[in-house]
Order: sequence, then structure tokens, then C-alpha cells
Amino acid sequence: MARKVSKNMAKVHAAVTKPSYALAEAVELLRQVKYAKFDETVDLTMRLGVDTRHADQMVRGTVVLPHGLGKTKTVAVIASGDRQKEATEAGADFVGGEEMVEKIQKEGWTAFDALIATPDMMKVVGRLARSWVPRA
Repeated sequence: MARKVSKNMAKVHAAVTKPSYALAEAVELLRQVKYAKFDETVDLTMRLGVDTRHADQMVRGTVVLPHGLGKTKTVAVIASGDRQKEATEAGADFVGGEEMVEKIQKEGWTAFDALIATPDMMKVVGRLARSWVPRA
């Protein structure tokens, strides 16, 4: 028994006329047949014509997307002295010393994705461990 095809999927099937498309043509077609209210996923299949039984023809790698994934990480650095200036120059979003540890401890401030501490500040950062480590 065949499954019922939705109206939107019927429109998509009607728009796809060829079994394969050039890349520019395929991207344009994807933009036309998009109907979901969220970011859709695209599967890309390529015929490379290699024989995977031969080691010199193995194809592996990674791709860096031109605009990334749209997500950015917020980094907080706990440092002292000249290290604070270095962290700011390196692109840290929040830089501080003991006052940042107190802010995290007293106010529960967690507006960052990653927290980095310099070795000389570890004795101060150790106070945060009690509040962040789950107790059994």
C-alpha cells in the first residue's frame, strides 16, 4: 500500500524533472522548492569514479563552510596583570580577575560558553568548583 504524498512533497516532486543537476542549478532549485519553516538539510551525492580498494584512491577530508555554522562561542578569561591585555587582544569576550570569580560565585553569572583561567589564577578559580561540580 502506497503512502499518501503531502501537497508540499507533490510540488517538490513536480519541480524535480531531471535525475541530476549541475551545482548552481541544484542550489537554485532548492531555493524554489523550500517549504519548511526551519533550516532544512540537504544530502549531496557525488560520483567520484575512484576505486576504494586502492589506498592511493581513498577520499577523505573535511569541509570548512564559507559562513561557518552560524554559531559563535562566548569566551571568558580569568587572568591577572598583562595576561588580561593578551586575552583581550586574542579576542576574548569577557576578561577579568578576582572580581569575575566573585561575580560568577555570588550572582550565578554564566553568560559564556568557555571559561579559561591562567595558571596563576587557579587558586581563585578553585572556589568555583564547589558550585559547578554535581554532588552525589
